[in-house]
Amino acid sequence: MVSADLTLRARRSYHRRVDGFVAGLVRLGEYVTFVVRAVLAVPFTLVHYRKHVLNQIAEVTFGSKSLLSGGGTLGIVLAMSLAAAMMLGVETYRGLQLVGMTSLSGMLSAIANTRELAPVVVAIALAAKVGTGFTAQVGAMRISDEIAALDVMAIRSIPFLATTRMIAAMVCILPIYMIGLLASYIATRLVVVWYNGESSGTYDYFFHLALTPTDLVYSATKAVVFAAIVTLVHCSYGYFASGGPEGVGQAAGRALRTSILAIGIFDVIFTFGLWGLVPQVPGMGI
Repeated sequence: MVSADLTLRARRSYHRRVDGFVAGLVRLGEYVTFVVRAVLAVPFTLVHYRKHVLNQIAEVTFGSKSLLSGGGTLGIVLAMSLAAAMMLGVETYRGLQLVGMTSLSGMLSAIANTRELAPVVVAIALAAKVGTGFTAQVGAMRISDEIAALDVMAIRSIPFLATTRMIAAMVCILPIYMIGLLASYIATRLVVVWYNGESSGTYDYFFHLALTPTDLVYSATKAVVFAAIVTLVHCSYGYFASGGPEGVGQAAGRALRTSILAIGIFDVIFTFGLWGLVPQVPGMGI
């Protein structure tokens, strides 16, 4: 009897693990399908839902999920950029001081702030401020059957809800990215030149030597792509939310964790893809 009971329990545990694994694969397939459909629907959305795209841009820019006004995401990006860039300046100067090469602080500021710091900071701020709002809004529509009503009215729900928000976020992210990038440049320079007493001429010389238009274009591209990734992740979690208001809240938390993880993974991929495994320093021949 004991042996039969143990065997039955083992079988039940095995079936639960298999069912959980299969359910996870199905869930992953739903999210991948959602993302693919949303991205492929960009031309359709620009043609048929362009007015809704403009409404989303206005909502993200000046509305409750404000990206630019009211000190919302703009304040978050400024604070994060200033703090991170200051620490970058402190540690860069200390590290170079050990080998007597503090004159290269400007070069490292141009490279690190442009290629890594600014795009990642603005993407995390977007996920925390705007992305969670997208999840809550789309999730509320799901649990109140508004998405089902859109399908009944022959309105393609994924382009209408997700693609329009993705386009709006990609458009609105550029100005705040540029503000955050400028703030990081200023903060690092203040720490190195004003606080540590490094020569401003030497700092500016190596800074401008290392900073190229190509780096700025690549950095802006990373920020725009991160905005699309964050929006799709948050909209997908809201689209498949269930369990009432509590389920929407849980979906917002899971979406934030997933989007931050996705930012880290794609940041590494884009850095290696755009600048190569063996990066070069412009203007210095290395």
